[in-house]
Amino acid sequence: MSSTLAIQQRRQKLPKGLIWTGIAIAVLVAVVLVVGVQTVGTFFYRPMPLLMGQLLLGLINGAFYALLSLGLAIIFGMLNIINFAHGALFMMGAFVAWMLLTPNTWLAMISPGLSVPDWLSLGYWPALIVAPLVVGAFGLLLERTIIRRLYKLDHLYGLLLTFGLALIIEGLFRNAFGSSGMPYRIPAALQGATNLGFMFMPNYRGWVVLAAAVMCLVTWIVIEKTSLGATLRAATENPGLVQAFGVNVPRMISLTYAGGLALAAFAGVLAAPIYSVNPNMGSNFIITVFAVVVIGGMGSILGSIVTGFGLGIVEGLTKVYYPQASATVIFVIMVIVLLARPSGLFGRRS
Repeated sequence: MSSTLAIQQRRQKLPKGLIWTGIAIAVLVAVVLVVGVQTVGTFFYRPMPLLMGQLLLGLINGAFYALLSLGLAIIFGMLNIINFAHGALFMMGAFVAWMLLTPNTWLAMISPGLSVPDWLSLGYWPALIVAPLVVGAFGLLLERTIIRRLYKLDHLYGLLLTFGLALIIEGLFRNAFGSSGMPYRIPAALQGATNLGFMFMPNYRGWVVLAAAVMCLVTWIVIEKTSLGATLRAATENPGLVQAFGVNVPRMISLTYAGGLALAAFAGVLAAPIYSVNPNMGSNFIITVFAVVVIGGMGSILGSIVTGFGLGIVEGLTKVYYPQASATVIFVIMVIVLLARPSGLFGRRS
């Protein structure tokens, strides 16, 4: 009888998240009633073009946050490596796309008089495929020569090594091409803007959000919903058992690292027409992206995607209502999340 009563009491107990949500709503309603509906409405009112424009910018930043944090989550979740060189590989992807588009420009910078036929240049659409493959191949070389030596060591060793790799890669590109940005033109098919009624949306920026969302969704499906993803997750948890079934675990791990870097390069190609292609473009993103990964949960694929897009929108709204806090709002959220849930919003509790 007592056990039945205890079970009923546990069923009647509300989840803590629901309780705190109810408290937050009650406080918000009380503030509106005390301050006045008109005053609150005046504070939150912004012209529709301004609000939608900042939301679009937030979505674009969120697309890059999601793609970069997704690659970081894959590498950490599957390989247990904190890859601080991710921003440098993002930058490398943008540079590869620029080098494919203007081969004679960078060849003349390295060796005056050296040139190739114009038909060897590749535009934006081939670069979306070629640049991730080039950076992925470079990542494969890194993994086989350097990274695989860190798998059984503490996370700190991987962080320090990849931080050093990031400095080396950025330094090499800075010495070769300088610190000034290289322009990358928007492809002809995506130039112009579309009238949405309340704002004009640049076609290329809409494409960036769509392409990033599709890539994130496809990656999540492959890792979470296919037999390949199940084998990969099993190989990271019990490599000896998976190896006994005839799976080449070292090759799979190498391809996983290369795939994570290819995602960063894909994001770099998308970013090339928006930001100037320069050696510092990766370092401008990487700290924020690490905060996104921590908030979503280290190693959580879904957490990286949802948190990346969500925090981009939050950042955009902050620029509308309180611009002074737009550079720090993500880190404030990170501190709050770590205090309330150290494993992150989507991470598994240890």
